Amino acid sequence: MESKSNHRPLVSIITPFLNTARFLEECIESVIHQTYDNWELLLVDDGSSDGSSEIARNYAANYPGKIYWLEHENHQNRGASASRNLGIQSSKGEYIAFLDSDDIYLPAKLDVQVPLLTAHPEAGMLYASTEYWYSWTGQPQDVQKDWVWEHFGVQPDTLIRPPQLLTTFLRDGGTVPCMGSVLVRRQAIESVGGWENVFKYIYTDQVFHTKICLNWPVLVCSGCWDRYRQHPDSSCHMVEKTNKAYVARYNYLTWLEKYLTEQQAHTNTELWEAYKNEMWPFRHQYLNKIVVFKNRVLKRVRKKLDLLKI
Repeated sequence: MESKSNHRPLVSIITPFLNTARFLEECIESVIHQTYDNWELLLVDDGSSDGSSEIARNYAANYPGKIYWLEHENHQNRGASASRNLGIQSSKGEYIAFLDSDDIYLPAKLDVQVPLLTAHPEAGMLYASTEYWYSWTGQPQDVQKDWVWEHFGVQPDTLIRPPQLLTTFLRDGGTVPCMGSVLVRRQAIESVGGWENVFKYIYTDQVFHTKICLNWPVLVCSGCWDRYRQHPDSSCHMVEKTNKAYVARYNYLTWLEKYLTEQQAHTNTELWEAYKNEMWPFRHQYLNKIVVFKNRVLKRVRKKLDLLKI
C-alpha cells in the first residue's frame, strides 16, 4: 500500500455523487486547489443520470493517477454509505477524507489537518468547525447568512477519549460534525468495519461517527477548513420537507442499542443513560405528547407573565 510521498501521507478523498452536476465541478476544483498535493480523489457514481457521470469521467481522464471515477455494478444507486465503502476499498491512502459532492474544501484543509493527525498517533480521527454556506448563490439576501459551526460540546483542540464524544452527540445532536471537516486514519475505519450500508441517505454520518467515537480517541480542532452548501435539494433539507426525521432518528437509535450491546458499551452508565433518555420519547409516545403539551403551555404562561411584568 502506498502511504507516503516525501514523508507525507497520501490522503484519499472520497466523494459520492448522485445527480449533482451543478455543484460537482466546483467540489472537484476545491480538491485540485489544495496546497497539500499528496492526495487522490475517488469520485463514486451512485447511479447519476443528470450529466454528473460525464463530469467525473472527464476529470478522471484529465488527471490520471490523481482522480478516479468509480460506479456500482450496472450503474446502481446503492446509497451514500455503500458508495463511501466502495471508495475506501478502491483507495490507497493512509488517511481518508470525505467531501460531499455539493460542498467544498478551503485550500488549506489538508495542509493543516494532515500534520495535526500525524502529531497525534493515538487519534483515529480529527474533525473541526464547518462553515454553513449560503452566499454561494450570489444573492444579496444570502450574503450575510454564512456562519461557522463551533458547537463542539467539548473543549476544542483536545484529544477526547471514548465514549465521551458519543455521549455528547446523544445529549445534543447538534454537536455531530460535518463530514467535510473530518480526516480519519484508514486503520480506524477498517477496525470498525467502515460505513453501514443499511443507512443509505439519512443518518449515515451519525452511524459512522458512532463507530469511530466509541472505539478511538478523536482530536477536536477549532479551525474551519470546509464549506457546507445550504440548498433545498440537500439530503438534510429533503428529510425536513418530507417529515422523515422522526422515523430516521428511531431507526438510528434502534441500531445503536444493538451496536452498544455488541460492543459491550452498555456497561458505561453515562453513555447508556444518554441513550435511554433519547429513546424515551419513542418508547413512551403518549406520555411524551403530554410532556410536550405541558411544556408548550408553560412557555405560553411564562411569556404572558413576562408581558404583564408579574
